[in-house]
Parts: sequence; structure tokens; C-alpha cells
Amino acid sequence: MNITNQYSTFAAKRNGGTITVPFFFISIAVEILKQIEEGWLREILSEYSDLFLVDVEIRPTNNIKVFIDGDTGFSIDACTRINRKLYKAIEEAAVYPEGNFSLEVSSPGITEPLKLYRQYNKNIGREVEVIFKDDSIKVGILTAVAESDIVLEYMEGKGKKTVVQTLVIPFDNIKTTTVQIKF
Repeated sequence: MNITNQYSTFAAKRNGGTITVPFFFISIAVEILKQIEEGWLREILSEYSDLFLVDVEIRPTNNIKVFIDGDTGFSIDACTRINRKLYKAIEEAAVYPEGNFSLEVSSPGITEPLKLYRQYNKNIGREVEVIFKDDSIKVGILTAVAESDIVLEYMEGKGKKTVVQTLVIPFDNIKTTTVQIKF
């Protein structure tokens, strides 16, 4: 079943009007909408080989936030073109009654944690803060990314006794990783 058909089936149920929907179904509906919109995004992003979808958030107020990143950055021009194409697709499919939605397309921002392998890869050589699942923290330079782990170099000791240490961190042990900005 293609994306439009999936939506049509859902929309008929959603826009039927008088059915009372239990609260837990709202999160299911949001997930269905998220999958549909991610499908449209993948189609739109297929035109840009260096861009990739990081996340889609849909708020109960029908505010759609799309986070896209690029291997070598993400231009405002590309952001605008993607926004217009996605807005048009959502509007034409009448996903939200009477066009009652807002759409924001942007990069995740430097303060957002890394979520995807490609984001880790593009940040090799940068200082990152890794928060482990046990809430301990390690700050260092991201030196390598493998399929199942990352390699972090960090300084240990003080003054003349400072030593560079290397730590291999499995992705399974990472709660979040955030790029650190130095001015």
C-alpha cells in the first residue's frame, strides 16, 4: 500500500467526525502521520545525496518539525526548497483538516545530541561530550566511528603528567553525545 492510500484510510477514520477517540490512540495517530510524512521526506531527500533525515516531531497542535542534516552542511536554499515541497505534499493530501498545521524544516542545531551514524561520522575530529547510560560523562575528541562504537581521545592528569587516553565506547553504552562548541 503506498503512502497516499495509507493516509486516505487513516484520514477517513480520523475525519469521520463523531467518534470519541481514547487518549492512547492519539499517540498511535501521531506515529502513523509521522511515518507518512517521513515517506514523503525520503522521496524529497532522494534529490539530495548529501542530506539525510534526522527526525520528525509532530506536536498535538499540528506543528510539524523536521530536522535534516547534511554530510557537508545544510544550506538555507535547500531548506527552503524541501520545506515548500513537503508543505505542498501535506496540503494536497489534506492530512490536516482545513490546512490546520505549521511546518518547520531545519537542521537539528549544534546543541542537539547526535542521533545517527552519519552525524557521528561528520563530526570526527570535534570535541564531544558523551553521557553514558549510567549518567557518567566523558569529554574528548571523537577520532573514529565504527558500526557498533566510537573512539574518543581525552586528556587525563594535570600539567606535565597529562596523558592522552583512548576510549572505545559501544553505542549501546551511550545515552547522548553532544558536540561541544569552543569560542
